This record gives sequence, C-alpha cells and structure tokens, in this order.
Amino acid sequence: MTPPKVTPDIAEQAQRATASAVSSCAGPASDTATPDTVMPDTPAPALKILAKRSQFLAAARARRQGAGSMMVQARCRAEDEPEAPEAIRVGFTCSKKVGNAVARNRAKRRMREAARAVLPLQGHPGWDYVLIGRKDETAARPFELLKRDLVRALERLHAERAPRPKPPRKDGARG
Repeated sequence: MTPPKVTPDIAEQAQRATASAVSSCAGPASDTATPDTVMPDTPAPALKILAKRSQFLAAARARRQGAGSMMVQARCRAEDEPEAPEAIRVGFTCSKKVGNAVARNRAKRRMREAARAVLPLQGHPGWDYVLIGRKDETAARPFELLKRDLVRALERLHAERAPRPKPPRKDGARG
C-alpha cells in the first residue's frame, strides 16, 4: 500500500496549524508559571510501583474513594520516608471476586493504563495510590469512562474536607 500523496500546500497548512496549536498551549510569556501553563521542560512526576505488603496496608488505612469501576485508596507519605519523596507511587490489586486469573489480569492492565494516563496530571507527588478492581466493572467499562472515574475519585480524595460534627452523647448530657 502506498502512502497518499500530500501536496506542499496541505503540508504547509498542517505545519502552521501544529505550530499555532503549540504556541497557544504555551500560555503567557512570563517568568512565573500559572497552573494552566504548559511547561515543556518540566517532566511529569514519576510513577513508582508499590511492591511491599506494608505499603498496600498503609494505603488501606488512609483515605478511600469509590468510583464506578474501581476503588481508589490514597495516602500522603510522611516526610521521613526515604523512598522517592517527589514520586507518585501506585499499586494495583484485584481479588478473586473479580474472576479468574485472566479477568483479574485484564482488569489490572486496564487500571495500569488509566493510571499511566491520569496520575501524572491529577495525582499529587508524595502520595501513594492503590487502585482496586471491581467485578464486572473494571474490565467491561469503556476506557474513557474508566479514566473519568479515576479523575473524579482523585478530585474527591484531594478536595478540602469539612470537619465532621461530633456525634451526640449517649447519656443525653449537653456540652
């Protein structure tokens, strides 16, 4: 199969469109970066994989947020933890409830790709995330919805929390 012939005019127009799109993404030309500014020299935070059981257990004791296709657990690492303080660490797990090994591995592959696409943009450096697959949801959900679920869960996990009101005392006393 031969590639289609492109006339020089079309190639020039495509090059100009690409150049203008790149320059419009660069944002204002200033020394300070705004949150919406694309900084081409700034690498995305590195994703590290959680491997030890203790890391998964620490995340399980922290915040959690359900999404349509997965459960996301997140914790802010302590300052004194030596491992990659600026990295985003992520782990993936699926219980046998999800299905046989083929179903579990498929669910984990899909969560891994969603995390690779979303966490460098939405995740916070210095945090650990554990993504837990759900039966009949993680493997079957359209990939765009899977990514959207992860984004929403991260937004809720990192949102400011209102203090919880104290429950009323059982003895009926005030104060």
